[in-house]
Amino acid sequence: MPSVTLPKCPHHIAPSPTQLDLDFADLAIIDLSKARTPEGRAELATQLRDALRTNGFVYAINHGYTQAQRDRIFDIGDVPFTAVPPEEMEIYTNESQKLGYYAGYKARRYWAMDAENNVWDQIEHYSILRDGNERPHPQALRPFLPELDAFTRHNHFNILYLILRLIALSLELPEETLVEKHTFEGQAKTSVRFMKYYRRTEEDEEKSKHVWLKGHTDFGTVTILWSQPVSGLQILSPDGKWRWVRHIDNALVINTGDMMEFLSGGFYKSTIHRVVQPPPDQRAYDRLGTFYFVAADDDVKLLPLAHSPVLQRVGIERRCSDEEAPLAEAWRKERTSSYGRVALTKGSENNTEEEVIKGIVVKHYN
Repeated sequence: MPSVTLPKCPHHIAPSPTQLDLDFADLAIIDLSKARTPEGRAELATQLRDALRTNGFVYAINHGYTQAQRDRIFDIGDVPFTAVPPEEMEIYTNESQKLGYYAGYKARRYWAMDAENNVWDQIEHYSILRDGNERPHPQALRPFLPELDAFTRHNHFNILYLILRLIALSLELPEETLVEKHTFEGQAKTSVRFMKYYRRTEEDEEKSKHVWLKGHTDFGTVTILWSQPVSGLQILSPDGKWRWVRHIDNALVINTGDMMEFLSGGFYKSTIHRVVQPPPDQRAYDRLGTFYFVAADDDVKLLPLAHSPVLQRVGIERRCSDEEAPLAEAWRKERTSSYGRVALTKGSENNTEEEVIKGIVVKHYN
């Protein structure tokens, strides 16, 4: 067969991982290549269960993309920020507050990080919906759409579905229980997202105490982060301390969100994380991230999977009554529209702020 010639793309040069001895979280690493057999999936389901119930985050390796393929995606991921002129960016900028989902660009200074001190985010991101052809894209990105479509499908079918099957097994449910709630065709608002965290002024760093993105939970079921070397992601550990997430070459960092907490009856919590200023040896660099953000199909009612033998044994934690459980679409729209755009009230716990969505308290951690 003739070789496929890929369109040229400038190479994104990332810095070396930090050399500082930071307080890194001790996260488990699961080997997805073991999922080829029933025995391997049973082993992985137990490992994943223990990891997600301990820290809420887990590394995954051997996910089917080589280091070269991963590097190519990061090269493409930098295109929306480095190869598109500002006037064209503006054409493809959308307000998530109005849409209820992310598509195209989110501009910098859109989210209030500290309204009292007038500190706004310096994060620009570009989101590509599940169907990359659903919305037009900047000229510079169009040659790469076939590769991005393949990347989206790989995340969905080869990574997400594997994780959802393992979670179902951990709940002693049929493997396809959660897969059926995350159909590719019904995932129009699930997206690949490239995020560029830009450096901030010293004044803003002091005002925000070096926090770039407040402690929060993701609104969906599963988030897949492709590990990158500029440190900044921290998780709230079980002992109440914020710990750094270490970079591992060509690994995934996976966590659960609100919708998984609803569906699992609190067995899997929506995990709390934040982004802070990188360590001193990396502060000269901007931070490029690649994500696959996943939500359940819009028509899924976010009810606990009460028929799970595990939940029947350990009990169910509900954030609302079954009658008031929101649809996935409603939860997605409300969480997306409000994030960084509405005033928060002081929380009942120390260093927290709150908002109420669909009658449910959503916490933000300072």
